Amino acid sequence: MTYPEGRTKPLTASPALNLFDEVRAQTLDLAAPLTDEDMGLQSMEDASPPKWHLAHTTWFFEEFILKPSLPGYRPKDDRFAVLFNSYYVQAGPRHTRSRRGLLSRPGVPEVMDYRAHIEDALREGLSRDAFTLERHRLEDLITLGCHHEMQHQELLVTDLLHAFSYNPLLPAYIEPRPAPVSGAEETGWSTLDGGLVEIGHDGNGFAYDCEGPRHKVWLEPYRLADRPVTNGEWIAFMEDGGYDTQPLWLMEGWAVREKNNWDSPLYWWRQDGTWWTYTLQGKRPVDPAAPVVHVSYYEADAFARWAGHRLPTEAEWEAAAATKPIEGNFLESGSLMPRPGKPGLWGDVWQWTSSAFSPYPGFTPPEGAIGEYNGKFMVNQMVLRGGSCATPKAQMRPSYRTFFYPHQRWQMLGLRLAADK
Repeated sequence: MTYPEGRTKPLTASPALNLFDEVRAQTLDLAAPLTDEDMGLQSMEDASPPKWHLAHTTWFFEEFILKPSLPGYRPKDDRFAVLFNSYYVQAGPRHTRSRRGLLSRPGVPEVMDYRAHIEDALREGLSRDAFTLERHRLEDLITLGCHHEMQHQELLVTDLLHAFSYNPLLPAYIEPRPAPVSGAEETGWSTLDGGLVEIGHDGNGFAYDCEGPRHKVWLEPYRLADRPVTNGEWIAFMEDGGYDTQPLWLMEGWAVREKNNWDSPLYWWRQDGTWWTYTLQGKRPVDPAAPVVHVSYYEADAFARWAGHRLPTEAEWEAAAATKPIEGNFLESGSLMPRPGKPGLWGDVWQWTSSAFSPYPGFTPPEGAIGEYNGKFMVNQMVLRGGSCATPKAQMRPSYRTFFYPHQRWQMLGLRLAADK
């Protein structure tokens, strides 16, 4: 894959534009190891091809910033509005999600030219102060577009892992690194007093609409494990018949387990008496000391019940994280694998909570198509907290909520235990 040349450099400095430059470059770095054939892979409806991610994140800036607020702007190709819209009904018609992998045209060069076209138009419009939006609103939208692209950076590599897992060669996306040597540590527990706490974004810096309004929640005293559940602990659950013990499972979870014949986390297999897993660094033996990853909410809930504990609520998780520094293994580390040892609250794996993704008291989505970003997904999904080894660190803050359906496993999903005091 080649990069476009001759890009216009930004003529107007601002925090939003600096973030724009960093995020757009990071996306290209993630795509750099891929062949043109890799760029078109789509392995299931939940996933999208890398090429589509590169184009859709570009469409976002075009649809919500350039088209409505830059007089005289001319699209690179009017048809891209249909091809690269995801789920924004108010933005117009969309290409069928499950058929994104059939889009052999436009090719990779055209998508890269499209990215360059949008970037040049945005920077040129800023240099002339030509946008009709007030500057603070414009910068807010650029920042939102950057955080939207960061979400797609994580999706790009996890979608790619799922697609590569169907290749008998089990190719490595990045150069394999020596596995860190670290023994499994005992789980420690933090005891928290609970009481009346505030959760939700405090208004300082960027946040998605679903992170507010900030509000009060009453918590009973509770305990929170100081590390995620490990592969070694998960193997003990498996060996004790956890996948075959129906009373441990929610009814719907048991039905999903039976339908899909689950007996281990996604990407695991047994070979010569050893558990192996497929990762973005290729295949390798399962490290007992590393956090378990690629497990569904149903599996996480069953494990917690087997362990005699439970999953934390998102309010419990946020209250515990409110004063903790955001340190962990994020996308920028380049490993794209959870670390063994004793990771903290942040990074390595997303952690399932027992909280449904629902609106906070007083939540109102923004008007227009941009209001479709989160609000219409507030049903039948569960919240996860903490970020993963594929999450950009700039996405992280105590109030950040990501969400997935309880059966999904292809993301970097793990768990941390909680207990009543």
